Amino acid sequence: MKALPRTLGFAALGLTTLAMSANADTIETRWANVAVETVAEGLEHPWGIAFLGNGRMLVTERAGHMRIVEADGTLGEPISGLPEIKVMRQGGLMDVTLSPNYSSDRTIYFSYSEPESAGSEVTSTAVARARLDGNALHDVEVIFSQYPKEDGGRHYGGRLKFSADGEYLFIGLGDRGHREDDSQLVSNHTGTLIRIYPDGSVPSDNPFVDQDGALPEIWSYGHRNIQGMDIQPSTGHLWAVEHGPQGGDELNRPEAGLNYGWPVITHGEQYGGGQVGIGFKQEGMELPVWHWTPSIAVSGMAFYQGNQFPAWQGNVLATGLRGTQVARLEVDGDRVIHQEVMELSDRIREIKVDSDGYIYLLTDHPNGKILRLAPANAS
Repeated sequence: MKALPRTLGFAALGLTTLAMSANADTIETRWANVAVETVAEGLEHPWGIAFLGNGRMLVTERAGHMRIVEADGTLGEPISGLPEIKVMRQGGLMDVTLSPNYSSDRTIYFSYSEPESAGSEVTSTAVARARLDGNALHDVEVIFSQYPKEDGGRHYGGRLKFSADGEYLFIGLGDRGHREDDSQLVSNHTGTLIRIYPDGSVPSDNPFVDQDGALPEIWSYGHRNIQGMDIQPSTGHLWAVEHGPQGGDELNRPEAGLNYGWPVITHGEQYGGGQVGIGFKQEGMELPVWHWTPSIAVSGMAFYQGNQFPAWQGNVLATGLRGTQVARLEVDGDRVIHQEVMELSDRIREIKVDSDGYIYLLTDHPNGKILRLAPANAS
């Protein structure tokens, strides 16, 4: 199939996009019938998930709780030892991921909204690491804190992803809801992608290490609100999705030192109508690999790799909050050549693929669920 130009998005695909609706607990798609299974429920706005092995999962709730969920769906008691978390609006406890050496060091990493002082509503996105022992965290250490701290409770970003070799930790951040040009500056962390070592130190080959006035942790900038990230198995490259305003949700492949345009260029518009910035293109700014216009409020993303859905190998799976969907994107190089939409009835916050190739979803509700997607004939 001929690749589509990078500037085309959901609306431009027209008839090449297939939208499939759920019938009871099964979704009929182009290549497979997909069973939607409820693994667990009773989670308060679950946000991040990590697989511990033997069917057990470590799950965060935005309300400030972290729990182990057993293979049978039983929810454990909240894990103790978390630092102070300011839960407000979009802020709270966000992502969680395991150390690349978790089997030996038992270390986890998590992101959260960190108050400037006890009880303060001036916050920033922080990342901490800790050792998980039973149902408690020990040796908690903050390894990154976004600069500057801001009031308001919007656009924290917060997604975490280790590089393919496990050497670096990427942290996706947001613009904190400010439409000024802070995301165009590298003197603050607003609207940036961060790359650090697992201990919080800065790699010497980061792109702005030697630039006066720049923050050395920054990998790329000009982002609005990074929500999902994953490593492409075939290349080892990081890809990310981010919220647009009213339209213009983006899929990007962030590269060192590059500017991804917000708020100067975007396919979205002002809430209620009206142009944001100067349009779609500007010299020195990167175009998205893909955009969703109208917006689906894109959230999590994952590359599919596994045996349950062999026809989906290498596809991007992206979830929607407003769109209540999983979008499956076939990619060729850095272009999307086909999209298929699997419609669900819940707001989806995150998506992860386990080592067996099953797909797990977190629903963004006060009584949130963990859903599992499996081949319908195998469930």
